Amino acid sequence: MKESGGRKQGATSPCAACKLLRRRCTQHCVFSPYFPGDEPHKFASVHKVFGASNVNKMLQELQEYQRGDAVSSMVYEANARMKDPIYGCVGTISSLQHQIEFLHKQLAIAQAELVHMKMKQFSSMSGGAGTATNLLGNVWSPPSRPLSSEVYSGFEVYGFLQQPQINIL
Repeated sequence: MKESGGRKQGATSPCAACKLLRRRCTQHCVFSPYFPGDEPHKFASVHKVFGASNVNKMLQELQEYQRGDAVSSMVYEANARMKDPIYGCVGTISSLQHQIEFLHKQLAIAQAELVHMKMKQFSSMSGGAGTATNLLGNVWSPPSRPLSSEVYSGFEVYGFLQQPQINIL
């Protein structure tokens, strides 16, 4: 008697879905490959958010090779909905995007400060009065105030010198 993925051969243990729903787990149970009996929390959260009938319908509509990914997505979304009932995984994604934006700003500040320090070093080595001229004749003066956290900078390379383009947001 060969049984599907999540169940062992010859085992009479029902899958997590059939355990929770208190029904007999058959050999052709759509839930058994994806919700093994030793992981009842996975199906419990999915059932609470989506409902067993809806999960069954979704799995029936998909091809066999797509079901594993669909179940993983449903489990992730259900767990996210349990933590944040309003936004679910969209709240997590939004939070991560804000973190990325913040880290990009921090990186830009660090890069601008690095260029500022290199320009100071360059001007002290060349004996200039605080300005540096690149090969194209563009002049850049270091700022008289420290850079704030609201500075965004991009860089263009002219020859051997990097000239910052600093935009205050």
